[in-house]
Amino acid sequence: MNFPDNLKYTKDHEWVLVEGNTATIGVTDFAQSELGDIVFVDISSQGDTLGAHEIFGTVEAVKTVSDLYMPISGEVTEVNGDLDGSPESVNSDPYGAGWMVKVNMSNPSEVDGLMSAADYRAMIGE
Repeated sequence: MNFPDNLKYTKDHEWVLVEGNTATIGVTDFAQSELGDIVFVDISSQGDTLGAHEIFGTVEAVKTVSDLYMPISGEVTEVNGDLDGSPESVNSDPYGAGWMVKVNMSNPSEVDGLMSAADYRAMIGE
């Protein structure tokens, strides 16, 4: 599996790419493989300010529906609208076309509490 070293990870299987004060968030390669074929992504939190660990949407796969949790606090400034028509992008390209939201971080120091790629690999037993 692929876990890019330039990203941070959560115990809930989200990844975070930090660029300045903006965080791009999606689900990890491990998460999408565990979920199976993703058929729908529901994110209606654009414009909302959410705290870390709050739910920002759901992802529906053939066998389950899972909540998506904010890794950091901030305002959701953009939702990946391409997922409406191509939810399978989360399966095929979880770190690229399958990104989910962009967030203007309200407390960038929260990133320090997230896992490195090596720590995430260890957590999932890889």
